[in-house]
Amino acid sequence: MIRRRRRIQPLRRTKPVLILGIESSCDDAAAAVLETHAPGQATVRSSVVAGQDEIHGRFGGVVPELASRCHVRSIVPVIEGALKLAGCELAQIDAIAATRGPGLVGSLLVGLMCAKGLAQALGLPLAGVNHIEGHLLAPLLEHRVAMPFLALVVSGGHTALFLVEGFGRYRRLGGTRDDAAGEAFDKVAKLMGLGYPGGRIIDEMARQGHRGRFKLPRARVRGARFDLSFSGIKTAVALTLRDRANGADAAPHDLAASFQEAVVDMLLKPTLAAAREHEVATIALTGGVAANSRLRQRLAAEAESAGFGVVAPSLKYCTDNAAMIALAASYRLLRAERDPLDLDAEASLAL
Repeated sequence: MIRRRRRIQPLRRTKPVLILGIESSCDDAAAAVLETHAPGQATVRSSVVAGQDEIHGRFGGVVPELASRCHVRSIVPVIEGALKLAGCELAQIDAIAATRGPGLVGSLLVGLMCAKGLAQALGLPLAGVNHIEGHLLAPLLEHRVAMPFLALVVSGGHTALFLVEGFGRYRRLGGTRDDAAGEAFDKVAKLMGLGYPGGRIIDEMARQGHRGRFKLPRARVRGARFDLSFSGIKTAVALTLRDRANGADAAPHDLAASFQEAVVDMLLKPTLAAAREHEVATIALTGGVAANSRLRQRLAAEAESAGFGVVAPSLKYCTDNAAMIALAASYRLLRAERDPLDLDAEASLAL
């Protein structure tokens, strides 16, 4: 059944509107307070994130059941921390926003149910937000970007190219056919015995390595210029480790640098091609892997050389956070939309 958002009195007042955002789609529990005056004009009053790297590190990746159990314990303290940092109380909040998908369903339910409880108890409007939409709009927390723009969303669970034509108008141009880029970083780090989270570790190691030492493949998807595939390079790294005496002579810094360079090559080629084809002025880089130093460096240089501007969020807004969720919700809330309290989480929610 398709539920229509119920229209309410607009949240336009003489004073700023305060939105409490909640994000719990994976292993980070986050809350933020956003102050907004008009669509697209917002100030982050606070943004608090509780990570779980130590819990999942020994498993080499996120364990869904452990993630949701940790959210149960941390979601309320995180919200309290965000309110305290923002210098406000729940009674001053005007609306509640929460991620409803996509993500790990157990984790999503913790944040969404908490948001629904607060909205019910306080009589406040509720807005359910698509996690990917949050990432698409995250650069707007700190930058003014004219639409349309091209967005490369790169994270542990998602890797895709979107044409952002306006708020609520997003066209998916292409994306990964298998592993997300961040997932490939984590899996390769696990193969190399480097620990978790793999993206951060490989980025640090690659700075000391020779990028051309290992010849790793760059995958292309036939007939889909803007699609990507990272399963092959993961297999190539596994074979390289096997062939070099079980890693004894694998030159880990060089392998990390070679792997990272191959991933960046595969991300940049379709991104720049899509920007040229759709004649955008700006490319936005967002998502957890947008924190990768080599990706940021090369995109900035190559996009500038090709005549495109580049924007990327600060590192704190690249990874999962609730400020981007509150921002995405603000557009709907300010035009008098709300979601019903029977809103449910969807692990594979489409944008």
